[in-house]
Amino acid sequence: MHEYAQDAMTYVRNYGRPDLFITFTCNPKWPEITNLLLPGQTSSDRPDITARVFKQKITVLMDYIVKQKVFGAVRCWMYSVEWQKRGLPHAHILLWMFDKIRLDHIDSIISAEIPDKQTDPELHSIVTTSMIHGPCGVHNPESNVRSLLGCRLHVNSVSFDANVIVMFSSRLNTGKSR
Repeated sequence: MHEYAQDAMTYVRNYGRPDLFITFTCNPKWPEITNLLLPGQTSSDRPDITARVFKQKITVLMDYIVKQKVFGAVRCWMYSVEWQKRGLPHAHILLWMFDKIRLDHIDSIISAEIPDKQTDPELHSIVTTSMIHGPCGVHNPESNVRSLLGCRLHVNSVSFDANVIVMFSSRLNTGKSR
């Protein structure tokens, strides 16, 4: 792990701060995982299968981002993989772009919107079943997003810690899509 930190610092020294930080999380419902499980097994019962599928997926993702220039030409990149408490891997990806991303360009790259069900029903289903936390606080005391201070996630904002809350753009609050 120390070597990764040293590599990251070398990139920062040579190219500045990374332009994008992307988190990629394993989905235990990927057919490549579920098709290999025995009846009654879950992905956490077979970390060998989960790890292999995740490695294949992240390799494809990185090839897609870099070779297809999804965000533009990539100067360099790195990622580290961690295992969550619930037994699933996720990766933290850093990208340094040849053309630095400007603040006024961020909203064209990052979206925190639920895709339109009519326009893209498959993406709408993925987002609404995999990426939205359910009721929390008094509505669901068993929620895994609870903290000692109550719900640590907020509607129309992103909470980084107890002191920092970043509001989404107002367009997201109007219900209008891009």
